[in-house]
Amino acid sequence: MNLLINAAQKYGYTPKINPKTEVKPQSAQFEQKSHSNSYVDTSIFYINDIHGRIGNMARIYSAKMVYDAVNINKNNDKLVLSAGDISAGADEHIIKAANAYMNGMGLDAVSDGNHEYDANPNVIAKAKKNAKFKSLGMNLQIPKGNPLENIIEKSFVLERNGHKYGIIGLAPPDLHERIRDNESRKQIGVDDFDKTIKDIQHQVDEFNKQGINKIILLSHCGLTKDQKIAKETSGVDVIIGGHTHDLLDNIVKDKNLFYSKSNEPVIITQGGKDGEYFGELKLSFDDKGVIVKAQNNVTSSNGFKRNRVLKGVFDQILGKPEHLGEIKSATGPTKNRLIDPNPNGYFIMDAVRNEFDTDLALINVGNIRGFFEAGPIDSRQVFEVVPLKNNMVKLKLTEKEIVDALKNGAKSFINPGNKPSIVIPSGLKYTVTRNGEIRAASFIDKQGKEVSIDVNNPNPNKIYTVATDDFFASGGDNLISNKIASNEVDEKFDFDKDKLTCDYIKKLEQPIEIKDDGRITVID
Repeated sequence: MNLLINAAQKYGYTPKINPKTEVKPQSAQFEQKSHSNSYVDTSIFYINDIHGRIGNMARIYSAKMVYDAVNINKNNDKLVLSAGDISAGADEHIIKAANAYMNGMGLDAVSDGNHEYDANPNVIAKAKKNAKFKSLGMNLQIPKGNPLENIIEKSFVLERNGHKYGIIGLAPPDLHERIRDNESRKQIGVDDFDKTIKDIQHQVDEFNKQGINKIILLSHCGLTKDQKIAKETSGVDVIIGGHTHDLLDNIVKDKNLFYSKSNEPVIITQGGKDGEYFGELKLSFDDKGVIVKAQNNVTSSNGFKRNRVLKGVFDQILGKPEHLGEIKSATGPTKNRLIDPNPNGYFIMDAVRNEFDTDLALINVGNIRGFFEAGPIDSRQVFEVVPLKNNMVKLKLTEKEIVDALKNGAKSFINPGNKPSIVIPSGLKYTVTRNGEIRAASFIDKQGKEVSIDVNNPNPNKIYTVATDDFFASGGDNLISNKIASNEVDEKFDFDKDKLTCDYIKKLEQPIEIKDDGRITVID
């Protein structure tokens, strides 16, 4: 069993291992011959894509305490690194909580992901004001005078025990597609990916001139692009990755072990999503900075209790949660978050449609980040299901625009990484194939009457009132056109789906059942 799990009970943590989801902790080792007798041993504790999940932050914080205790007498270089999306949404309290978490973890550096940029630059800069860690984004175009100008760096040198590491960070190339129409989208640019690869190589070469030959890239670019970087550059040793939510346990050739243009090994990590896992990468470098031995352990955070001290800090920042009621039964998490029908999302969208009294409520399922569980339900748990803190809007869409949105979402079944994600509706039913085709759809009016929609010839003159958020409405994920930019939004609100859901729950007869009502059918 993983050393961290073994040590957990000794340091006061009781593992709650789920045998269905727990990754086998003893990962495969990578070794290659070296002519050097001088090695540098390095241990990297890494995180990515926590998405503001407060509960799992507190669990990983406990795991990090155990990790520190286990490694206290070891002479290896200890690094703590993140590939971004630790925060999510525009809520300043969550952003502050995420930064407090990273400070408490002893994080050395982070490459911010798209969800950090759900907030405006001034809010991001304010949250990072007291950061003890570096924030990196070599491929970001930050104009002079922008609040982030002197906060986001391209790279830096990290020193441990007299050993120097060159650290480079990358933001997601598709940043603008992954955030709402806010000031970050307007003010911050992103370099072309081919240019980014050249810039990485240039920076690696500069590090090498300084005698720094252990190079780590923090990348929120996604696995496919990380693999491309590994194969098309020379000198990068490790890519701590994120963005596509891959769970890369072990070290597997042609998956997360590649060889660079100079035929040196490059190891890629990624620890899934939502803080469900964290990782430890153990390395041995020879005197030329080449990895000669490595082991990659990925561990479920579910094996650790929430740290009470950090939980207290979060309560101070976020306030005490409000008790809302009781859930009798729920379906739990989906297997594939981006393409599976999601009853948790159905419930959220029903709340939105009911509270706003619109014909429809629509959202991309990628907006749903957690799940409901049987038992008492409070406002904090609702927020963890929809943590992005966008703002709600009402607008009008034609039947054709709605069907086009469903079709754009259906492409997720065949697109790499299942992007952009399917559409979750209230007031609508549809059937989609695993080949990404919409076969049927129907509108369900407020009295429950079902009216068929011709998905091959949708009516461009039929208008529906729709409730959604400003990410969807601004063309996020390219599901619809940018209705905010074209001033086609009827009303804007300064709250998100969590408020509407909390209000909705309090009105419902208790206890509540959350179940799959078949509004999305997936067929072969």
